Amino acid sequence: MGLFNKIMGNASQVTPEELKSKYGRLLTDAEEIELGFKLFRDVFMFTNKRLILIDVQGLTGSKVEYKSLPYKSISRYSLETAGTFDLDAELKIWISSENSPSVSKKFNKSIDVYEVQKYLTEKVIQ
Repeated sequence: MGLFNKIMGNASQVTPEELKSKYGRLLTDAEEIELGFKLFRDVFMFTNKRLILIDVQGLTGSKVEYKSLPYKSISRYSLETAGTFDLDAELKIWISSENSPSVSKKFNKSIDVYEVQKYLTEKVIQ
C-alpha cells in the first residue's frame, strides 16, 4: 500500500491467510475469511458468515473496536466507482432501516470494486 493511498484513506487488499494469522481468534470454527482490506490501521474483512470491521483507536492503537455485521442485517449498499480525477471508489453499507450508511469505505484503483460488489451481493441476496 503506497503512502499516498494511506494518507488519502484508501483501502488495499490483504490476503485471507495474513488476516487469519492475526485475527483468527475472532472467527467461529465454521468461519473462513474470504476477502479482506486494510485501511491505514483499520481492517475490514468478509467471511463466509459476516462482515467484520476492526477499528484501531487512539494514538498508540492499544484500544480496538471489533464490529460484527451479519449479512442478513445488511438492508442495502451502494458502490461509487473511481473517476478520472477522483482516485478512489467508495462502498457504503446500510444496516437494517438506518437512514445513513453504517459503513463507508474507500478503495484505491488497484481494487476491482465490481468484484467486491459481486461478492457482497452473493452474500446478501442468499
